[in-house]
Amino acid sequence: MRIVRIFFLSLVVLVATFSAMAQPMQGIKWNKQGTGYFAVESGEIVYNDLNSIQKKTIVTKAQLTPTGTTKQLSIRNFFFSEDAKKLLIYTNSKKVWRYDTRGDYWVLDIATSTLKQLGKGKPESSLMFAKFSPNSLKVAYVSEYNIYSEDLSTGKIEQLSFGGSRKKINGTFDWAYEEEFFCRDGFRWSPDSKQIAYWQMDAKITREHLMINNTDSIYPFAVPVEYPVAGEAPSPFKIGVVALNNPTITKWMQIPTDPILQSYVPRMEWAANSTQLVVQHLNRKQNESEILLCDVVTTKTNPIYHESDQAWIDILALWDEKYSYGGWDWIENGNAFLWASEKDGWRHLYRISRDGKSQTLITNGKYDVMQISAIDEKNGYLYFEASPDNATQKYLYRTKLDGTGTAMRVTPANQPGTHSYTLSPNAIFAKHSFTNYYTPNISEWVKLNTHQPIDGDKVNKAIQVSDKSKINLEFFTITTSEGVTMDAWMSKPANFNPAKKYPVLFYVYTEPWGQNVKDEYGVGNDYLFRGDLAQEGYFYISIDNRGTPVPKGRAWRKSIYKNIGQVNIRDQALAAKEILKWPYIDSSRIAVWGWSGGGSATQNLLFQYPEIYKTGVAVAGVANQLTYDNLYQERYMGLPQEDKSGFIKGSPITYAKNLKGNLLLIHGTGDDNVHYSNMEMLVNELVKYGKQFQMMSYPNRTHSISEGPGTFNHLSQLYTDYIRKNCPGGAK
Repeated sequence: MRIVRIFFLSLVVLVATFSAMAQPMQGIKWNKQGTGYFAVESGEIVYNDLNSIQKKTIVTKAQLTPTGTTKQLSIRNFFFSEDAKKLLIYTNSKKVWRYDTRGDYWVLDIATSTLKQLGKGKPESSLMFAKFSPNSLKVAYVSEYNIYSEDLSTGKIEQLSFGGSRKKINGTFDWAYEEEFFCRDGFRWSPDSKQIAYWQMDAKITREHLMINNTDSIYPFAVPVEYPVAGEAPSPFKIGVVALNNPTITKWMQIPTDPILQSYVPRMEWAANSTQLVVQHLNRKQNESEILLCDVVTTKTNPIYHESDQAWIDILALWDEKYSYGGWDWIENGNAFLWASEKDGWRHLYRISRDGKSQTLITNGKYDVMQISAIDEKNGYLYFEASPDNATQKYLYRTKLDGTGTAMRVTPANQPGTHSYTLSPNAIFAKHSFTNYYTPNISEWVKLNTHQPIDGDKVNKAIQVSDKSKINLEFFTITTSEGVTMDAWMSKPANFNPAKKYPVLFYVYTEPWGQNVKDEYGVGNDYLFRGDLAQEGYFYISIDNRGTPVPKGRAWRKSIYKNIGQVNIRDQALAAKEILKWPYIDSSRIAVWGWSGGGSATQNLLFQYPEIYKTGVAVAGVANQLTYDNLYQERYMGLPQEDKSGFIKGSPITYAKNLKGNLLLIHGTGDDNVHYSNMEMLVNELVKYGKQFQMMSYPNRTHSISEGPGTFNHLSQLYTDYIRKNCPGGAK
């Protein structure tokens, strides 16, 4: 108690908050000056001062133990109020689809050590995205599809949205928005603490996909998921604002939409004031983006910026994951903001004036911005991650916010590999993480202006003791007969003898969602194989084809538009043909495997190029593109009602009759992402043409096939045995 009270006066100045934006589920909790951070250590919350490298306990275990119990709260996350007098604690969390976004919340009064649970009377673990109001007097949260605010002094709970249900979703999202736009927290406090803006999703027109649970009761039962497949309209949205002094009335913003095709709003925030919202509005095809300013009094909207692309437009969270938690990069006291665009062929950042009339390119050059790291407006710099010369790596750069000058590399030149940074406010300190294929991941704290470590020169020391000669991995490029040059890595068989012939196991993903070829430690390990591929005499190879989200410019990434299952598959096959020319490759022992999009690619490679690929293991693959969700599939393929031919040409099921080799299909029957129907549709087609294959269904497992005791070990052994049997390793 004494430590807490002594430190409390300075705590008010130190705490940084997240109350006005979406709730981040994890991450560093910086102080406002950027000179230290808060963390959970040994069940307590401590403050780490980066100037002195000293720690101070802020919240003790005793303070985290509710009255009348002996068990302290297990902290999943925590948030300080703006005045630093209270602490919001998230605990007892449960999954909603992929992430544990619902649970219980408690508020700790730091000065009095009073601990109080929020949402009394609500079901256990039903609260979502609780956030302090900016004035620190209230907390708002979602429970059972409705939004509530709770007064912290009186405990009074006020309902702010009504009629919420699985079909009418307030303050959070349906399956498609969560999966494909990363939207989860669907409400925002106004800066003046008097209003809340929120999304409402109307899922009543969205058809349900029924998953059958055969294992949790004697009688099977259906598990419905509102899941719009390609060609189906998305759930209509509304953006509303409710005033806390009039909670029964929501004002709905007048955002235009196509009444038939519908449209999307993946981003919404308060527009640096309490009178306007800023919204990103995408058309159904996701190739036109409009930024709107919405007047919360009149509800009228004013478009200030428009952009179109012949393929699609990536929203920020698709390439910079921290924006999954919301946020809008305002500068110049709200008179301008940062915006990303690929309109010059590269992903660059622009400064857009609030009225949209002025646009200034900030990042210049033939490179892609890979992540926005920090905006140091005080000193006039933008920090970002990029890799102009090697798409398998990543470094920190900075450039002037006014667009003058060129990008300067901050990362030291003697550290080749993949770097990630978490910068403090005002860009004073940073947590610097580093890895490359021969150096395990290592983190250190650095003073950013000099990049000097303050807690030991950990990265340089790790590089000094690393020995790349002990790592059986090589990066290389391969150029196909069509002139496409791709990055790749491979591990060679142990005791490799170039006079003999060896099998190849390819690991694939190939679609716009994932990059395999990264200069990171462990990248060439097959986590599913129960053994050592090199010791058993395999080449293990992965290649990033056109269409993968690597920093090689817009043309590289978007060449796959309307051609998933064609361009990516042909690139992989033609690269494999070049590898087959190596004299030590055994063309009779060529295997391929992948998961999700990689499962789809595995199927397509076996079916479309049976002369190359003799064995395949396809896990949770999309066999028929028309079964996958509209938001993903239409973004990259267009609308099937306008042109279905690409969906058909790119689907493995179209070519199943060509199977000649060995195929193992693996799928979870409870997969809410790539539904089990894909497996059964493909099975029917293979049976129709008399094709022999093997399959394994994991009852009631999701897309990760991770639930239930023994599941991973079983899956791993199944995969390993199949590869060993049908594509045996070793030299011949």
